[in-house]
Amino acid sequence: MNPLPKGEGGPKGRVRGAEKHLFTPHPVLLTALSLRERTSPPWQRDFMSNSWLAGYFRETSEIAQQLDLDAIDKMIMRLVRLRAERGRLFLCGVGGSAGNCSHAVNDFRKLAGIDASTPVDNVSELTARTNDDGWDRVFSDWLKVANPTTRDVLFILSVGGGNRERDVSPNLVSVVDEAKSCGMDVLGIVGRDGGYTKSRGDIVVVIPTVNPESITPHTEAFQAVVWHGIVCDPRLMA
Repeated sequence: MNPLPKGEGGPKGRVRGAEKHLFTPHPVLLTALSLRERTSPPWQRDFMSNSWLAGYFRETSEIAQQLDLDAIDKMIMRLVRLRAERGRLFLCGVGGSAGNCSHAVNDFRKLAGIDASTPVDNVSELTARTNDDGWDRVFSDWLKVANPTTRDVLFILSVGGGNRERDVSPNLVSVVDEAKSCGMDVLGIVGRDGGYTKSRGDIVVVIPTVNPESITPHTEAFQAVVWHGIVCDPRLMA
């Protein structure tokens, strides 16, 4: 079969005279199209564009512009002192922030020469303590075994920072209490209003909220942005 000639719907052509007969779809047709867009499987939808992505990355840019650089600078200086005093850095977080803790431990050790560790890297101990002692004590009991001193620092990565009254991330609340009882400084990179970490911590960076519906992805993403900025700062980078 020969391809359609140009001007009659061919691959490089146009429908003949289309530019002369532009029209506005009837409201009923628009409603039907909207219903199809909502009910069709994602792979059959033809209305998707990059508008959501554009908004997401616009929010990312806004957050970067609003970061508290003074707090991040203070955090760097505290970690410089920790390393000079041969202190240890303990990182705690749950969910996606737990994964960030594991990643950050690598960076603090390898790039900054800091003795860093996190309980989430030992799944056997983590699950045993959760099973035997309870989820709320899993981090604080782990920290006790380390016999921390005032030279050491607790670093919290969390979306909400923990909340005792609402029983949100009670393990973070307990480990912050344990750290303070040992005279440790508490650092944190958190979202929302900072929660318990912000209220009891010494240097806490709160990731600004620019869209309430995207707090979690932005907070967890910017945890990595901030700690990478910290470990790559010439004052810390080994």
